[in-house]
Amino acid sequence: MSSPSAFHGIPDDEAPSVPTPVPAADGAGFTAVLRYFLRLGTWGFGGPIAVVGYMQRDLVEQRGWIARQDFLDGVALGQTMPGPLAAQVAMWVGYLKRGALGAAATALAFIGPSFLMVSAVAAVYSHYSGLSVVQSLFYGIAPAVMAIIAIAAYKLLRLTNTKDWRAWTISAVVFAVTATTGREPIYLIVGAGLLLILLDARPALRWPRFGNRLNGIGPLPLALGTLGTGGTLTSLGLFFLKTGALVFGSGLAIVPLLREGVVTQHHWLTQAQFLDAVAMGLITPGPVVITAGFIGYLVAGPTGALVATVAIFTPIYLGVVIPGRWFVRHRDNHQVKAFVTGATAAAAGALAGAVVVLTRQAVTDLPTTAIALATLGLLWRFKIPEPYVVLTAGALGLALH
Repeated sequence: MSSPSAFHGIPDDEAPSVPTPVPAADGAGFTAVLRYFLRLGTWGFGGPIAVVGYMQRDLVEQRGWIARQDFLDGVALGQTMPGPLAAQVAMWVGYLKRGALGAAATALAFIGPSFLMVSAVAAVYSHYSGLSVVQSLFYGIAPAVMAIIAIAAYKLLRLTNTKDWRAWTISAVVFAVTATTGREPIYLIVGAGLLLILLDARPALRWPRFGNRLNGIGPLPLALGTLGTGGTLTSLGLFFLKTGALVFGSGLAIVPLLREGVVTQHHWLTQAQFLDAVAMGLITPGPVVITAGFIGYLVAGPTGALVATVAIFTPIYLGVVIPGRWFVRHRDNHQVKAFVTGATAAAAGALAGAVVVLTRQAVTDLPTTAIALATLGLLWRFKIPEPYVVLTAGALGLALH
């Protein structure tokens, strides 16, 4: 789920249980939809809200491929389920067009370009990371990334917690735990969601019925089962499956969860390598969680990159195709709203705590302090695209180190 956005203006009336598919304009079929998402995945810079804005402009307003209400239902689903908003909306469009297999196809088209990019960069990085020029590059990038994450944490706290003192308390507790211990148990996120359900919307024990939507859920779980053989690959797959199910708040909310598992628990990467991986997720188009592919490559080569990417997007994909129709009918459900409020508050607090932990590694002297503060000031004042910030910081690192 991504942080609240301008797309919150969703009508309160209940949507039809089965939205009528909208025929593609000018006779264009599903192949044209896939070509569109392939282009968007290649050039879609600007963050999740900007990319979703492109989709609304292109698919709803200009081409008429998707009905406005159907599109807004997908945005509402993405804001409630864990996962990056833009990828969820892309999957939703595919789901409306061709069901579960259509969702898998649009996911592949949208995510594929950024996966190939981060895999290529990871191959170069793993081969040349010992060179002084690469170390100098990331000497400047690391503190800039910390400033980006700090801004994201601040915005997420304000947008999600608003004036709810309980949400602010949850964020403060999780922030303190993460900042002081350097660890961020995933149970804090789940527990915060369950706590607000108990406080605000204690449910009668009735489980949603998804009917036969579990059938034909597409090739992603099968691919994971096939690839995730062997000790390291199995650990990679299971870790990123778990992480993908808990990406509440925004794409960068994944950072503390990743750091906890990748650096602290499994020791797959050093803290410096982890910051470099986050930077790669910010530089490339597509969702920030594609960082998983970079990490997977450093751990287990091309196969590791594929396993990590498939694993982290599997729960996100399932969160669209399994409860999608149920959610459209029950998006005002009090239990769902309460859980999302608590989980997102905890994720925001964890992200803020991760800033403290990671800054100790990234900001080590006067030049890195200056880069971090300058980046923070510029991002606070101006809306500068993150890839430009990271690339400029890399150039400063080469000049200063």
